[in-house]
Amino acid sequence: MINARRLLVAGVTALLVAGLGACGGGSGDSGRSGTARTAQASPDGVPGSKDTVRGLKDTVRHVFRKTAYATRPHLVRTCRPATRRVRHTSRSGSGTHRTTRVWYTTEHYQSCTKVQKGTERYRRVVRRERWCVSLDDVNGVRTQDGVWYEVDRQTYSQVLAADDHTRVRFTPTGTGC
Repeated sequence: MINARRLLVAGVTALLVAGLGACGGGSGDSGRSGTARTAQASPDGVPGSKDTVRGLKDTVRHVFRKTAYATRPHLVRTCRPATRRVRHTSRSGSGTHRTTRVWYTTEHYQSCTKVQKGTERYRRVVRRERWCVSLDDVNGVRTQDGVWYEVDRQTYSQVLAADDHTRVRFTPTGTGC
């Protein structure tokens, strides 16, 4: 009887959550994960999320990745034979006649550590690769010109293919460039 009641409550709760999710809940974020953003350039006039910006294409900029050589300690794994004492117990009997026997053995194993042996050279990333788009008339405000947005590579390619002063809409990954 209790399991049937719990099952009924769980079913009603699931229906309530599904109904509220279908209505949108007023947050505007239904069905969207908090970490992933869709970034697609598309013609103006298509409804989108509140993070989407629209405007006239002004300029695009591709900032290449910059690397430099650096050095770090070169760590080498060295092993040496070692031993440790292991305790063993055995119990026998029951009640007041219970006895415990204890004995020790020596176990052999390899003790491994990482030690520094010189240095090694590697390439360190000084500046990451970025794709940027500058818009005029951002979100219909004519005084907002030359605003830079960082976008992903796919959106950058789509905006680059568009003609100058074409209306574009996308979700930026960051502001500034």
